[in-house]
Order: sequence, then structure tokens, then C-alpha cells
Amino acid sequence: MPIKDSILAAALAAVLPFLSVAHADSTAEPEPAAAVAEVDEDGQWSSPEAFVASLEFKTGRVVLGDDLATLNLPDSLVFLDSDNAQRLLVDGWGNPPDDVPPLGMILPAGISPLADESWGVTVEYEDSGYVSDEDAADIDYGDMLEDMQSDMRESNAWREENGYETVQLVGWAAEPRYDAEGKKLHWAKELKFGDSDINTLNYNIRVLGRKGVLVLNFVANMDQLAEIEANVPAVLAATEFNPGQRYAEFNPDLDTVAAYGLGALVAGKLAAKTGLVAMLLVLLKKFWFIPVVLFGWLGKRLSLRKKDPSPSTEESAPAAPAAAERKPEEPPQTPAQTVMDLNKPDDADKR
Repeated sequence: MPIKDSILAAALAAVLPFLSVAHADSTAEPEPAAAVAEVDEDGQWSSPEAFVASLEFKTGRVVLGDDLATLNLPDSLVFLDSDNAQRLLVDGWGNPPDDVPPLGMILPAGISPLADESWGVTVEYEDSGYVSDEDAADIDYGDMLEDMQSDMRESNAWREENGYETVQLVGWAAEPRYDAEGKKLHWAKELKFGDSDINTLNYNIRVLGRKGVLVLNFVANMDQLAEIEANVPAVLAATEFNPGQRYAEFNPDLDTVAAYGLGALVAGKLAAKTGLVAMLLVLLKKFWFIPVVLFGWLGKRLSLRKKDPSPSTEESAPAAPAAAERKPEEPPQTPAQTVMDLNKPDDADKR
């Protein structure tokens, strides 16, 4: 799917200066994966099919981390452990490597992760403490959306002054919903970058535990919303903390309580407080710095023209901050690197 050049230029300008283990009972690979995984002298895969064949897909029951949680995957879903997920995100989908790779990724079975119709769910864990859900019934998500949109508009003034594309929070793609019994929260935001005709989907799931939160973020495009929503129930049902880590096992005498509630999980790092410089990298999927081997296969998706020519001669291939007297606040020095970063609560955002 083609994405407007201006979006890529904003992402590149924002992120370049500033460059989060499982096992399973059986393995399976999505079709097609018949090619032999061959690597040339430069470490490049001989074909996209060979790269996919080199990934180790898991099925069924998957234990995350050090007996932290379990995924009981239906036949419609497969899993990549931390190492393989990092390879797909970086080598296959062209994202910058994360200092803390995800615990893994959930993907649809039977679909190559390099196909146009592919999507994925990164699985991470935030050791943030016990997040109280006592405010669940009191949160007005309509008011929250207006606050978030206002903050984002304020940040866009700084973005325009510094040569970045503006970012608009169009609205909820799916309004936040909280399962009080299962301790699971999910929601989706629709984002618009600059004058792009194509909006970005930011779909999130949070599973509350005794000592932290499982963070699941869908890697998909806006036009895949219906398909993602159809798969959310299966992902929710498949994800559970293990005994000793469950929300109901919280011990106030032993465990740490997070300094924020459910509202901060949804609001994440608000625009005015983070600069909101580069939201889109992971969730736009498969864009810049893709291995040369994928150039031809993914050329149809993207015309990689940058605003300013890069000094690098390597081929880049597309994939698979009010009052009148007050001085404006200095922009943050470390803006969010990915959409997922924006969904993580910040001390300034506690609600």
C-alpha cells in the first residue's frame, strides 16, 4: 500500500537523531514458504520467501518471559519469539532496532508476514506496578479524546516551526472498552500525518497483572480495521497472566502500586508533553531501511523520495509545544520513537 512521501520524510527527520522469551509446543510456517533460506556474502536473503522460511513460527501454547504469561493461540494465529520478532520488525519491515525487543509477535496463520494483507501484534511487558482500575467507571473517554486532540494541536505549532509534518488525532477508531472481569483494556486511535490521504491505525490492548501490564500493539494499516477488530476477541481470549502474576493476586504489603490508572494507559504520552515527533514507525509497518533483497518485491508499495537527500549511497528499499507573557516550553529532547512509545504512560500524564 503506497504511503505519501511526506509521511516518510517526517518519520526519517524525527527518528534519525534519536536512534520494549518465549517457547512453544510446536512450530508452523505460514504459506507460502517453500524457498530454501539462502544468505549471500553480505548477509542478505536471496528472496523474500527465503527470509520468511527462516522465521521460526510457533503454534498453540506459548509461555512468555520467565513464566510471566501464557498465550493459548487458536489455529488462526501463530507466534514469533523475541529474536524472530525483532528480525521481522527490523529486517523484514524496516523498523529501527529497539534497545529492548518485544517478547514476541502474534501473526495470522497462513499469511506471509511480507504480504500486503499481513498484520501483527507486538507483545511487550511494562514492569510498572499494579495499575488500579478503580477509576474505570468514572473515565469520560469523550473528554479524554478532546484533551488529547487539544494537546496534539498545541504540539503541531512546534512541529511546523521545526519543519516536521503535523499530526492529527482524528478520533477513536474504536472507543476504549474495559473488561473488568478479565482485566483487559483495548482501544484504537485514528491518526493523520500532514496532508496524507491515508490515515494510520493505532490499535492497542492492555492486560493488567499483579506487577505490571502486558502491552499488545497491532501493526496494521487503517484499511485493515475491520479485520483487526474481527481478530481482537481471539487475541484477548488467548492472553493470560500465569499463577503468581495475576491481577487478583496483588498483595498491598509486598507489591508496588503504579502512580496512574487506566486513563493514563489510554492517553499514553500526550502530544504537548512529548513533542510527538515520530509516532508512526512500527505501526505503519514495512517502510524504510528495508534490506536490498526486498526492493523489487516491495517497490509497488512506496516511492521513497526524501525531502532532503540522504548522504548514504546505499539503496533504501520499501518492504514487505499561553498566556501572552509566558515563554513557550522548550520542546522535549527525546521524543517518542514509535507509536508504541506514545502509548506508554509518562509521569506527566498520570490521570
